[in-house]
Amino acid sequence: MPPKAGPPEADPEARHDSAGRRALAALKPRSVAGQVFLLQLVVVLLLITTAVVALVIQDRNRAIREAGDRSLVAAEAFANAPGTAEAMTSDDPTAALQPHAETVRKQTGVDYVVALSPYGFRWTHPDPDQIGKHVSTTYDQALEGEPHQTTFDSSLGKAVDSTVAVFDEKGTVVGLVTVGVTVNTVTSVVRHQVPVILTAGGVALLLAAGGSALVSGRLRRQTRGLGPVEMTRMYEHHEAVLHAVREGVLILDGDGRLLLVNDEARRLLALPPQAEGRPVTALGLSPALAGLLGSGQAATDQVFLAGDVLLAVNVRPVGQRAGSVATLRDTTELRALAGRADVAGGRLQLLYEASTRIGTTLDMQRTAEELTEVAVPRFADFATVELVESVLLGEEPTGPRTEMRRTAAGGIRDDAPLHPVGTLMRYVPGNPVTIGMTTGRPVLVADLAAADGWRAQDPERAQRVIDYGIHSMISVPLRARGQFLGVVEFWRSEQGPFEPDDLSPAEELAARAAVCVDNARRYTREHTTAVTLQRSLLPGSLPELSALEVGHRYLPAQAGVGGDWYDVIPLPGARVALVVGDVVGHGLHAAATMGRLRTAVHNFAALDLPPDELLGHLDELVTRIDQDAEAQGKIDAVTGATCLYAVYDPVSGRCVLGRAGHPGPALVSPDGSVTFPDIPVAPPLGVGGGLPVETADLRLAADSRLVLYTDGLIEARGRDIDVGLGMLGEALAGTDGATPDETCRAVFDALLRTKASDDVALLVARTRLLDPEQVAEWEVPDDPAAVSGIRAEATRRLESWGLGGSVFTTELILSELVTNAIRYGASPITLRLLRDRDSLICEVGDGTSTSPHLRRAHVTDEGGRGLFLVAQLSRRWGTRYTDRGKIIWAEQSLDAAAAVDMSVLLMADL
Repeated sequence: MPPKAGPPEADPEARHDSAGRRALAALKPRSVAGQVFLLQLVVVLLLITTAVVALVIQDRNRAIREAGDRSLVAAEAFANAPGTAEAMTSDDPTAALQPHAETVRKQTGVDYVVALSPYGFRWTHPDPDQIGKHVSTTYDQALEGEPHQTTFDSSLGKAVDSTVAVFDEKGTVVGLVTVGVTVNTVTSVVRHQVPVILTAGGVALLLAAGGSALVSGRLRRQTRGLGPVEMTRMYEHHEAVLHAVREGVLILDGDGRLLLVNDEARRLLALPPQAEGRPVTALGLSPALAGLLGSGQAATDQVFLAGDVLLAVNVRPVGQRAGSVATLRDTTELRALAGRADVAGGRLQLLYEASTRIGTTLDMQRTAEELTEVAVPRFADFATVELVESVLLGEEPTGPRTEMRRTAAGGIRDDAPLHPVGTLMRYVPGNPVTIGMTTGRPVLVADLAAADGWRAQDPERAQRVIDYGIHSMISVPLRARGQFLGVVEFWRSEQGPFEPDDLSPAEELAARAAVCVDNARRYTREHTTAVTLQRSLLPGSLPELSALEVGHRYLPAQAGVGGDWYDVIPLPGARVALVVGDVVGHGLHAAATMGRLRTAVHNFAALDLPPDELLGHLDELVTRIDQDAEAQGKIDAVTGATCLYAVYDPVSGRCVLGRAGHPGPALVSPDGSVTFPDIPVAPPLGVGGGLPVETADLRLAADSRLVLYTDGLIEARGRDIDVGLGMLGEALAGTDGATPDETCRAVFDALLRTKASDDVALLVARTRLLDPEQVAEWEVPDDPAAVSGIRAEATRRLESWGLGGSVFTTELILSELVTNAIRYGASPITLRLLRDRDSLICEVGDGTSTSPHLRRAHVTDEGGRGLFLVAQLSRRWGTRYTDRGKIIWAEQSLDAAAAVDMSVLLMADL
């Protein structure tokens, strides 16, 4: 079975080759500095090798010369030494010369000293075995008297041999001296100098490595850490990108010469083939463009015309006089697209502004004005709005009508000959407005001069409009929830004529405005309903009283009607109740709740309850209303209602006040000083929890002004209540001698310069005191016999008042009331007669709290008809309770027309 094929790495030889390649790749330097260092290493090693070789060769030559010189000197010295010639001529030259030769050899460091006979036989030798043997070498030159040197390879290495002749006194050669020196004996210099050479080479290598490291660091800083491979790849990529981008790129030096240009820039600028290296001003460009490029100054999207191409040029300088880089972009098509985009963007911005600026209020006229303000001048030069009459009144629209009221008009100038605001417009058939109402679509009239239907509406005014310069218009119906509300017309005079593309934004504007107009219409309807309800619940006119002179004001809130109310209620005994209340909130619920509370106060006041008891009953009523609403699942609670109730007695000048969560009154004294009396405050109505209400008792001088108000007068957004009270005091201080109505006007002018965010009720009452001559009082003894005397005194007082015609009726009333007090009451018993403006009041008080009740007596009854007579003879009667008992009172009218026909009364079935 053949072996399975595997990857190359599975083969041992392949693995070996791969490992070798990886080792070579690891040894191969990647950086420029590494390659420089490798080159330096090779150079240093080559220099070291060359130096060593040269040194060795030089040392060998020197050693050969030195060996020759040493051997020659030793040979001549030995030959010329005294006794050498005599020893050679002796009988035994060996014995005489051998010791001296060895001594010289050892002392001079030569390898051998050999003495020879003239015939070549050795007399001496370091090896005694060689003595006496013949040397085959010829020494003719030495025998002739010239030293003979020979270089040869011996067993000890290369050696130098010097031979000289020895002469006797006669000049005859008596022998030869041969001295040999090996070259290795004198080559020790090389051994001493090689370490120095190697050390110097190592130092050179270290310096080369350090220099390479410095160069490598600087190169990496300049190349931002990129190696040669990365820089090469980056250059290739940049070169590809430079010529592939759709923008032209030019690189210039500090002198304005073109260093580099890509293909797109060549095409856009139509540059010559050899443009690099030439000044940019010599490339045939326009002077403005060449000046910008040559200046090296920064520029952003400056537009230049290069032939038929519109270029957007950007220039960025590089360093200080290092040159600049310029980019060119063809904006010819983009400019056209940008123009259309600007138009679309302008329309979107127009619609956005319409959504934020139209409908800021719930006022139809203001909404129509906002529509004209948004449209002019961005969309039209003039704009007009007409609304149906029923829409302006807040009623439901009943369909398209050719009669509408011009509600708003705006334009770039105020002298346009268009119909003014308030004009009732009646559109004829064929008019663009009529066509738009019929079709429900906008109508474009590009040329008003040629629009016969529009000119037929009012030919004279139409000609004036055309002469004025208005040349086109768009009419758009205002429709909301499928109902026709009105129409808006857009007119142009200075702008170009309207085009079909303008119909869409015109329709959008009208649609947004129509919704806002419909909201305002519905609010107007609701507001009218609420105002009608509130006006019906507030007092229409206040009664004329002898006790007080009253002025009043009511200002609805900006958001609509609210729950503030006031009232002036006449009470028995010429007294008057002043009421000011507030129900938190706005709208129909607040107005309805206010009406319920006002009715309840009237009912409680009819019982002649004091302020503390009245407010207590009112608190229970509000609590019960809240409980009923909660039981029915309603959220319309009355929590937050406040009230101030005051009772003023013009006889004594006494004023009793109580308040439940309501601001206290202001008091203006007759001398003009303003104070804010300290009135104990109880919790607001509905949250009192049955707590008693405390009252304050004031004594008011005549011509004092008591000012009652709601919190909307002194409280405002961004204004503290103490600041409001200070402003109120200052306003009242400046009204010295003013009537109550003038006081109300001054206070409103000072504190309510703008539309109030909360409704405001203000009541100013100037106090009066009854003349003591108009009051008569008697203490009645607890004796029936005293009735006649009291009746006589009362008759005399009536006659002194000139009321003789009322004597008989008054005698009947006071006789019945005094008799009942004596019979059923307790002491003390009092009688008081009050003469008011148009009435006479008879009051009988006693010390019991038992109240009489009117009933019809049977035919057989002997009594029980007294109160019936009192009720028939008086305009009204009743009972009020005091701290010490009760008072039965009866009020007669002094009007002659209201006098009782006694004959009819006597004939009645009593």
